[in-house]
Amino acid sequence: MHTRRRTAVYAAGHFLVDFACALAMFRFARQTAAWQEAVLLYNFCAFALQMPFGLLADRWGHGRFFAAGGCLLVSVAYLLPAAPLLMSVAAGIGNALFHIGGGLDTLHTSEGRAGLLGIFVSPGAFGLFLGAILGKGSAPAVFVPLLLLLAAAAILLLCGGIGYAPFFLDLSRAGALAGFSLFLVVCLRSYAGFLFAFPWKTGALAWVFTLCVVLGKTAGGLLYDRIGSRQTSVISLGLAAALFLLSGNPLCGCAAVLLFNMTMPVTLRAAADWMPGAKGFSFGLLTFALFLGFLPSYLGLPGVSAGWMYAALAVLSLTLLLPALKKEPA
Repeated sequence: MHTRRRTAVYAAGHFLVDFACALAMFRFARQTAAWQEAVLLYNFCAFALQMPFGLLADRWGHGRFFAAGGCLLVSVAYLLPAAPLLMSVAAGIGNALFHIGGGLDTLHTSEGRAGLLGIFVSPGAFGLFLGAILGKGSAPAVFVPLLLLLAAAAILLLCGGIGYAPFFLDLSRAGALAGFSLFLVVCLRSYAGFLFAFPWKTGALAWVFTLCVVLGKTAGGLLYDRIGSRQTSVISLGLAAALFLLSGNPLCGCAAVLLFNMTMPVTLRAAADWMPGAKGFSFGLLTFALFLGFLPSYLGLPGVSAGWMYAALAVLSLTLLLPALKKEPA
């Protein structure tokens, strides 16, 4: 029960931190001349910096202090609305610290399983979606720092300390190749997420689309625990590829997106299993891949937004993922 309580606290914190970051970015930076630079700074700090922060967390432990500190730093961003670039850095670093702290504790307490990982990571997508919507409006946001302070207190008081194994990173050739494959899979997933452009993704269906992203990550972890990583990957990405070919239909498109996102906890679990003494680094390595997947869209590079392209990305992801899953958790 203690582990479930900890995961629930971190999952709620994940929603709140991503919500607060999106709200701050869209409320305070979107209408400024520095918007493009703010977006790049935020994404770099939020995703790329998780890799060095992961190394620090592996060596020091105490993931809950990283997570609580992240909540506090995101709340500081709300004191900097007149300085959008500085605000973006504060929000991004706070986001990175929270993710590393919560991710590391979840990896250490999930005992080789992926269900808790799926529950931890999934609420973030809904937080980003809702924060962006409200950030474009005019509702007051003064309550958000208070909620973040409460989240930090809950993390420190309710999560408790966790014992960490000594840090070590001694990858075999097979482990290095697996890590590289997993890195590429996450790059592709991130790239596809920015590429997705469905004509029906408006109004109520935009909410359904986001819900499918959230449920996909949760379902992927739970299915992993029932049937294993390889079966989960083949079923989810294989069906996703087929349904992407029919993604002009909202039902097929939403189902494809749900299935495509099911491998997120699978990749996180697999990377940690190959690097058991550096779980924070493995988590940060894959979030760095998320940042690289964001860059083509940010730079305006041309991309094909079509069902066959999404299907091809799903097939390529499966081809890269399967060899990296040969080492199943004990």
